[in-house]
Amino acid sequence: MKPRSLILLMLSLTMGKLLSQPTPDQGRIGWITLDPGHFHAALVQKSMHPSISSKVHVYGPVGTDLDLHLARIKAYNQRQNEPTSWVQEVYRGPDFLERMLTEKKGEVVMLAGNNRLKTNYIAKAIRAGFHVFADKPMAIDRRGYRMLEKTFREAGEKKLLLYDIMTERYEITSILQKAFAGYADVFGQLEVGTTQEPAVVKESIHHFYKEVSGSPLQRPGWFYDVRQEGDGVVDVTTHLIDLVQWSCFPEQKLDYDRDIRLDAARRWSTHISPGEFSTSTRLDHIPDYLKGVQASDGNLAIFSNGQIDYRIFGHAARVKVTWAWQAEPGGGDTHFSLMRGSLAHLIIRQGKEQGYRPEFSIESAHFKEASYRESFDRAFREIASVCPGLSYRLIGKEALIDIPLTCREGHEAHFARVTAKFLDYLSLRTLPAWEIPGMLTKYRLTTEALELARRKMP
Repeated sequence: MKPRSLILLMLSLTMGKLLSQPTPDQGRIGWITLDPGHFHAALVQKSMHPSISSKVHVYGPVGTDLDLHLARIKAYNQRQNEPTSWVQEVYRGPDFLERMLTEKKGEVVMLAGNNRLKTNYIAKAIRAGFHVFADKPMAIDRRGYRMLEKTFREAGEKKLLLYDIMTERYEITSILQKAFAGYADVFGQLEVGTTQEPAVVKESIHHFYKEVSGSPLQRPGWFYDVRQEGDGVVDVTTHLIDLVQWSCFPEQKLDYDRDIRLDAARRWSTHISPGEFSTSTRLDHIPDYLKGVQASDGNLAIFSNGQIDYRIFGHAARVKVTWAWQAEPGGGDTHFSLMRGSLAHLIIRQGKEQGYRPEFSIESAHFKEASYRESFDRAFREIASVCPGLSYRLIGKEALIDIPLTCREGHEAHFARVTAKFLDYLSLRTLPAWEIPGMLTKYRLTTEALELARRKMP
């Protein structure tokens, strides 16, 4: 298989130990957090990073969003197990953006907050000479995509990095699925598929009310406004589209007009009661900007759900995201992924039967053949060499992969992984040739799918 060595290197880097202990602060990268409104801004700092200065400059307006962010960082600093040592230098005020742009107290601007504002923040930061590390989505509508496309060109001219936070690449089951897909004698070739039976399916279920870092998550009121957070078609779908590109067509430069065909898109709402909204946001009233989606019974109709059917290099793919209020006891956000190959199907499940923990399996009618078993065992040994304790159980035509706890990390730990990857790219002052075309393709697909989904609705 080509290139097996790159897959194994990726696996070994992913399984390495996270750095949590503080490091000397000399010559570190100046880090700026701008208008943090999403808890992902804090998760980037859940672990210390040897390349980042322990003094982080934070700019934002006076309000709850900024206060919650600072409280999360403080909690990381004060935890008993491997506490961090961040020093937050904070500026609060209505002119926070102008102050950040003119004071230039760092090289990297980190963004995770209101997505309606984010694209403009990205453009202004690049124009001012900063590198940008941004949470998804970087654009939530067609106008935002056009601005983002222009900003990528400007970043290239200025030799600046603009990179989004794709944490799902660091989930062990996603890594295993990608690795096995690279073995043609095990997976075969990716099927062409149809809209009714896609070659690739990626679905996830998320919840408005949940715990983060051991505490109930308080969401901002604007999170429920798709004009600010982003419609379901353009938000979490970015992760799923990225996984399709990353796992099925690794390191291939995409051209939207040549390689992508949008077939269908739809959006639908989740109903949130005033009581649920209050529990989630701790606001005692419905903000005016949400009155337009409030029905006569008081419930809010939030268009947080979306599905996109498209073709990539001619192969049918489907991504689907749904949101519910709260998971059942013991549950959480879930992920399902299917890749159909001519010799095997590669499947990730994370439902009740799996205890809401992602599990990976390979299904093939060829397991009864000795030559196929030999090919599978050879591939398994190569992949398992970087994860001691990895094993499998063959039950009929399905190989269930048993993943040891040492190779499992929660979603929160993945933020340290993707931050470390960004810092690696920053040290080289360049991104791989396929990354920028991939990001542009992803955001053009989501924003054009949103336009299509809106046209299809009454």
